[in-house]
Amino acid sequence: MKLLVTGGVGFIGSAVVRQAIDAGHHVVNLDALTYAACLENVASVSESPRYNFEHADIRDVGALARIFAIHRPDMVMHLAAESHVDRSIDLPGAFIETNIIGTYNMLEAARNYWIEGGKSQGFRFHHVSTDEVYGSLGETGLFVEDTPYAPNSPYSASKAASDHLVSAWYETYGLPVLITNCSNNYGPYHFPEKLVPVVILRALAGEPIPVYGKGDNIRDWLFVEDHADALLTVLLSGKVGRTYNIGGENEATNIDLVGMICQILDKKRPKATRYEEQITFVTDRPGHDLRYAIDPARICNELGWRPTVTLEQGLERTVQWYLDNQDWWQTLLDREDAGHRLGKPS
Repeated sequence: MKLLVTGGVGFIGSAVVRQAIDAGHHVVNLDALTYAACLENVASVSESPRYNFEHADIRDVGALARIFAIHRPDMVMHLAAESHVDRSIDLPGAFIETNIIGTYNMLEAARNYWIEGGKSQGFRFHHVSTDEVYGSLGETGLFVEDTPYAPNSPYSASKAASDHLVSAWYETYGLPVLITNCSNNYGPYHFPEKLVPVVILRALAGEPIPVYGKGDNIRDWLFVEDHADALLTVLLSGKVGRTYNIGGENEATNIDLVGMICQILDKKRPKATRYEEQITFVTDRPGHDLRYAIDPARICNELGWRPTVTLEQGLERTVQWYLDNQDWWQTLLDREDAGHRLGKPS
């Protein structure tokens, strides 16, 4: 298979690229190299004869047409997106342009290519989305594929819009699409503005560890390598036109997650005081959803996929990776545009 991956230098995309190359596929990696991108994420496969990199933006219609024409992919996995909720609150325009207009451009480029190629039966356009499109759960219940959309942030609204575009291109034009909605990812190569790496790196620096509100927001945590495996499974075996929810079956409150990371650091990098003493509660962000949790029954039952890494195992591996790879994350922290929104002290 020749697979075109958009956003393949990012956190989740690079995990997909590495796994696909290791599985013997040919990968064309299309990435705009925005602030969250890091070419080191794919360094382990970049010299493979089955790897090609295209520095391009999904907002550039001409570049997309050229890349489809030159590389002629068998399938597309579309991951390129602005993805940080806090940034979407401050700069929503970038999310509209990339996540909505960019996805429209990808759909049209893929549709034109598919038609020109005689509407190949094997072609697939896999759109990777988020559970945040469903809004917020109460104390009970799980998101399923038929859960009504109710996005509450500019980020989730832009992803909901892109999901609807993908569905419309299937219903209206017959483009063979797949959609996946995943829970919160974590693991190696996670850009240091997201919660798990923020906690690790602030703890190691002896700085306050910021936790929104009371830390009682609940997320379902999915190890990134499990997610990459699920995405490739859906791409190769999923039913066209179908949506698959991908969850880690690892719910935890933010404060419990932070506590787990601190305890791992207490063991791996002990110091005079406990890392938990650095926790600082900050003013909650607007529209902060209380709880996300996914029921992955469809992908488990239909495609035989299941998460293999528990939260405890995944956090242990993640913390160790950050301890072993300071050169990687220090370079990103030194970037002028790598700041992140962390609220204000409460």
